[in-house]
Amino acid sequence: MTKLHIKKGDLVVVIAGEDKGKEGKVLSVDPEKQRAIVENVNIVSKHSKPSAANPNGGIIKKEAPIHISNLSLKDPKTGAATRIAIKEVDGKKVRISKKSGEEIK
Repeated sequence: MTKLHIKKGDLVVVIAGEDKGKEGKVLSVDPEKQRAIVENVNIVSKHSKPSAANPNGGIIKKEAPIHISNLSLKDPKTGAATRIAIKEVDGKKVRISKKSGEEIK
């Protein structure tokens, strides 16, 4: 299992693929498959049969996982896609934006 540059709750920008340029919040991350689910990105139509939870059934739009190589963190200062550096501040490892030098919370 590899260490990922994206965590749940991060604001990210899609840098490649069909949804290039879209921004959203990371809802979940799967480190084994190196995929993340991002709010309002990679929307797919899922056909569901009628059930107790959804008595009518029908077509449901939902987010599908997207590979993390197609995602980049959003710079807190400029709002553009940025790479990250990890530095130690007061004994804690902190992610820092390569573009602006700002700390990513």
